[in-house]
Amino acid sequence: MPESICITNELEKQKYMNAFEITGGIKLKGEITPQGAKNEALQILSAVLLTEKKVTISNIPDIKDVNKLIELLGDLGVIVERIDKDTYTFEAKNIDLNFFESETFKAKGGGLRGSIMIVGPLLARFGKAAIPKPGGDKIGRRRLDTHFIGFEKLGAKFVYDSKKAFFNVDATNLKGAYILLDEASVTGTANIVMAAVLASGTTTIYNAACEPYLQQLCKMLNRMGAKISGIGSNLLTIEGVKVLGGTEHRMLPDMIEIGSFIGLAAMTESEITIKNVSYDELGVIPEVFKKLGIKLERRGDDIYVPSQKHYEIDTFIDGSILTIADSPWPGFTPDLLSIVLVVATQAKGNVLIHQKMFESRLFFVDKLIDMGAQIILCDPHRATVNGIDKKYKLRGISMTSPDIRAGVSLLIAALSAEGKSTIYNIEQIERGYQDIDTRLRALGAQIKRVNADAPSH
Repeated sequence: MPESICITNELEKQKYMNAFEITGGIKLKGEITPQGAKNEALQILSAVLLTEKKVTISNIPDIKDVNKLIELLGDLGVIVERIDKDTYTFEAKNIDLNFFESETFKAKGGGLRGSIMIVGPLLARFGKAAIPKPGGDKIGRRRLDTHFIGFEKLGAKFVYDSKKAFFNVDATNLKGAYILLDEASVTGTANIVMAAVLASGTTTIYNAACEPYLQQLCKMLNRMGAKISGIGSNLLTIEGVKVLGGTEHRMLPDMIEIGSFIGLAAMTESEITIKNVSYDELGVIPEVFKKLGIKLERRGDDIYVPSQKHYEIDTFIDGSILTIADSPWPGFTPDLLSIVLVVATQAKGNVLIHQKMFESRLFFVDKLIDMGAQIILCDPHRATVNGIDKKYKLRGISMTSPDIRAGVSLLIAALSAEGKSTIYNIEQIERGYQDIDTRLRALGAQIKRVNADAPSH
């Protein structure tokens, strides 16, 4: 099909995308349960390719990115059975390696960033793989070097076809190796671990990511028969085994949703209980929100956020302005910096937000400024927020979601704002948040889905 026709069809599709219409300024109340973790799902689901035995996974979020990966696994030949709303079984007995050559694979793999995660398991089990350059959020460069350098250290050879934006990888004889990662990439670590579990010999990964989701993957692989030690540290040792078996696995709740709901409660002065949060796996997340002045209580495995009229940002001990920055686990996750930024706009005090990992993730602040927030974008990585202490509410506007996390931040801003807001391109939000409008309405939010071409007024 000619490129001009493809572009025209895409524009026609965009005309009829859904939007959220939100009436803000309403206090919410009730209980909300976080979905399963999106970032864990993309690793765990890919790991089913490592064995021909049945693997049962529960607490899978029903979101677009995850559903696309499940569909891709089915296309590869995995027998997929949905046995409950959030539970599936997978049997990767007969994988169609010729599927890599199909246009269907190029289209589906290229449209999903998480598709890179199938490469490690396929190399480990079959000695070859191919993947189109993955898509995803428009938040700046997201390098794949860590993945492929790790595969090379294990003995793989890959070729990148720049014209087709396609990677071909050959790994007929993977052998264990010492690997010092150039960055503590979560997906890079996970992919290399999955490639190494069936390689001959011992693999050592230093500067490994140690996020709870990576720990979950390693524990699951060990239950399948892998030999991974050092779980939870930045030094992993993997003794290769010849074959892996089946297992059952339940995914953690999504920590990004949990942080989003804490921020939502603070911005809207709502009393919300967030259920079943796996509190011990949240790291510094609760403490960072407390630094913004937000009161929250641990009640068993729930988080209770009381209605709070005002919240005041801490300073450092010497009185200097607080800085909140992302860093590898157990530091603060970059996926919550957008939430922290929007929550700070209604706090009392000032904070510097430093987004180290992605150079375009703060560019959504222009929408918040249009709503009345006082933010100075210092450069692509830093923004200073002058909290207005709710002296006046943000005002509702029409805006477009640039990526998953910014989209939810704008949604939280709209729910706290005075008047009506419309958020377009909500497909980005729905890539990461399951039934978000339905669950927010259960708390009392006035949010509805409308046609983007002709939003109601």
